[in-house]
Amino acid sequence: MTFPSTYKCLTENCFQNNNYQIVPIRYKDRYDIMKWRNEQIYHLRQNKPLTKKSQDEYFKNVISKLFDQDKPNQILFSFLKDDICIGYGGLVHINWVDKNAEISFVMNTQLENEYFEFNWVTFLNLLEKVAFNDLMLHKIFTFAFDLRPKLYNALEKEKFVKEATLKEHCFFNNKFIDVIIHQKTNSLFLRKANKKDAELLFKWANDKAVRKNAINTEKINWENHLKWFKSKLQSNNAHLYILEKNKTPIGQIRIDKLNNYWIIDYSIDKNYRGLGYGKLIVKLLINLNKDKSFIAQVKKENIASISIFEKIGFLKKENNSNELIEYIYE
Repeated sequence: MTFPSTYKCLTENCFQNNNYQIVPIRYKDRYDIMKWRNEQIYHLRQNKPLTKKSQDEYFKNVISKLFDQDKPNQILFSFLKDDICIGYGGLVHINWVDKNAEISFVMNTQLENEYFEFNWVTFLNLLEKVAFNDLMLHKIFTFAFDLRPKLYNALEKEKFVKEATLKEHCFFNNKFIDVIIHQKTNSLFLRKANKKDAELLFKWANDKAVRKNAINTEKINWENHLKWFKSKLQSNNAHLYILEKNKTPIGQIRIDKLNNYWIIDYSIDKNYRGLGYGKLIVKLLINLNKDKSFIAQVKKENIASISIFEKIGFLKKENNSNELIEYIYE
């Protein structure tokens, strides 16, 4: 059967760390996944072994329908090493209102003794990029039967915090056992700018690199900046956001309406450049404004911004400018 390969709800579908990556769950991995789940049924919320027939039906009738949904209740990935599937998992029981989701992960059973912690840490690191950088979820958590102590070491390495113990919550091997919940909250947040941000934005606007890459390269004076800033806050045709990491401002992004499009302007604090926040701030903006279409105007020598917009999926538009490249996103 023809099986989908991209999730509509994501702006990026492949997340990689060296030779490890997660990609939208692949149909060809279904029987490996079935085998691993049946071998590890003791720690899963699965009451009977899976069969090839039930697995085929599940992929055809449930999994395939997730790809085209704006807000699916789960987003699953194949976990690959050198393009070979060694596990699978993702975000399940997604709560789009409260912006949280449970983590699910099952690896090749043969890897558990030697590589359990390493694979969990690697998978969590990749999945956080999906949850926090792309979907802008507030919290992700694990809901685990108290049967695998190695799991807690992996979670703590990735800065997950033990949130609760549900005493004698599940019946296992003729006795009641605990469920342990670990959680991690998103340290990145895109918020609307307010009056208190005037001086910060003035400082960022006059940064040498920002002025060099701006269409208007002249230095900005305080009086003009303040008038401009107040007008943007009051306008319905402009939206200005601040990117915070652990409540520390690290960048800004603004959109101004032009006909049926919104023009993007962004900058990152000089102390945080080169760390991927430029790409992230644009992706977060798109996720907050999914009903809008965008234009980005970039100087031809601004290679970093050109790379960011092209990687996200902006399309180059023909124009007559010798200095600017224009990109659109619809």
